[in-house]
Amino acid sequence: MPNIKSAKKRVKTTERNRQRNVAIKSALKTSVKKVFEAIKNDEDLEKIQANVNKAYSVIDKAVTKGVLHKNTAARKKSRLTRHVNRGTVPA
Repeated sequence: MPNIKSAKKRVKTTERNRQRNVAIKSALKTSVKKVFEAIKNDEDLEKIQANVNKAYSVIDKAVTKGVLHKNTAARKKSRLTRHVNRGTVPA
């Protein structure tokens, strides 16, 4: 446990940021899973596209919040699109 006042503040700030990051990453994973579930259940293209748009939004917000690097987000979006176009779900 830190003794210096500023270090104590840093511990609180770091924990708050960590919890925010975990929540954002969890939402991101959930939105991507919903896209894969829609593909897996052979749902109509409109529903799949709606899920993809939501996933893109969550990914972009994660970049804005500093949780993901922009290239990581681009890679995730690219892979997601590739799976949607092929109609496959990752193993």
